Amino acid sequence: MSKDMSYRAVMERKNEIMKKAVGIDYEKFETDSIAFNYEKMMRETGYTLSEMQKIQAEVGVGNTPIYELKNLTKLARKLAPKGKGARIFIKDEAANPSGSYKARRASASVYHAKKKGYKGVIAATSGNYGAAVASQAAMRGLKCIIVQECYDSRGIGQPEIIEKARKCEAYGAEVVQLTVGPELFYTFLKLLEETGYFNASLYTPYGIAGVETLGYEIAMQFREKEGRDPDVVVATNAGGGNLTGTARGLIKAGATEVKIVGASVNLKGLHMASDTQFNRKSFTTGHTGFGIPFATWPDRSDVPRSAARSLRYMDRYVTVNQGEVFYITEALAQLEGLERGPAGNTSLAAAFALAQELDEDKMILVQETEYTGAGKHIQPQLSFAKENGIEVIVGNPDEEVPGKNIILPKEPNLIKVRDIDLNKIKKSYIKNCIKHTKVDKVSETDLKFLAEDTNSSEDFVIKVLNELDIKY
Repeated sequence: MSKDMSYRAVMERKNEIMKKAVGIDYEKFETDSIAFNYEKMMRETGYTLSEMQKIQAEVGVGNTPIYELKNLTKLARKLAPKGKGARIFIKDEAANPSGSYKARRASASVYHAKKKGYKGVIAATSGNYGAAVASQAAMRGLKCIIVQECYDSRGIGQPEIIEKARKCEAYGAEVVQLTVGPELFYTFLKLLEETGYFNASLYTPYGIAGVETLGYEIAMQFREKEGRDPDVVVATNAGGGNLTGTARGLIKAGATEVKIVGASVNLKGLHMASDTQFNRKSFTTGHTGFGIPFATWPDRSDVPRSAARSLRYMDRYVTVNQGEVFYITEALAQLEGLERGPAGNTSLAAAFALAQELDEDKMILVQETEYTGAGKHIQPQLSFAKENGIEVIVGNPDEEVPGKNIILPKEPNLIKVRDIDLNKIKKSYIKNCIKHTKVDKVSETDLKFLAEDTNSSEDFVIKVLNELDIKY
């Protein structure tokens, strides 16, 4: 008798499907109503950092160069108060086989899938990760399916997403393109069940462990080049894996004093699952539509417990506007001779402003770049925005309204960061934990876990619990 493949039936089997497709029994990490053993889950990969480096070296992933952006530093110092203007560096992850740091995540997942005997891998992503999985699957001789949210109900697709689909197909992957909406997860689950392929999720321990090599390399390369660790590392933040893996790698290298700053593009007011708003944004990742929801509830991902938990490691969270990122993308090309994709330059726009707050003897690192190309480039992005009724003007980015206009800075001194209240984000996360677990009392284990997962104190957590009228 054939299985019921209706939406409801498939969603009811999601835990069973996921367990088979990932090969991890997440229940063994659960310790209480809210708490789970995060570090035990991370050790589930079975790979040490040095083993992960060897796995990646086999397929040309990692050991990417660090460049000092001397001309952008010079410009920042012209705009900064006297004595300010940190040296700006960039880790050129576009040098990876698929053109982004996500080759690190994919290399770990695809290697493990091959080792465990899976015939293929599947990933649900509209971004660089799809290309990374497709590239790694080609290298390891596995089949690959990428599921994308690509179009609105009119059948119009974003040029950046279409470019990434082209890249996935070039590597031999099958690309399943969908309109925006709830069918993405349903289709993903159905394909996992029908094919028996490995779920190369962005949020498994394998994916995050793959990024730890990036953080470790940063520390090792800086010590060799500059004799010490960078003062600040800025990571573009979406689902949290980029920041989490990088921070964990830095910690494993002993670089515990480095400040970790998350940066997202401000898309406040736009709903990521809205058909009418889907094409009114110029960034498909690295924006607040992912960054804030995943920070306040990381377990919204496609696995029971996400290994990407950015609040554990983030010292500061800032936003930049779309026009500022486009401006700094062009500045990087024209001042430094590096043409890279706009999404990866989110953290560069933030670093340019942050450098002006720091003393000249400080060093700030943008920890990743991404490839650019047809669809991802500034020109098709801005042309697409205009076609969708977005006004593109030159002026003050402070006046930018996501979904209505994109304002390119008239002068570089108009590029700035806007701080997000991390305590507010942490409170929202704790509230979501209570909401999803439906507890009315928090145990000592839960209390300790909440403090660790928010990088705060137990006193902070208790204060939030008191506000929610939750016992402990």
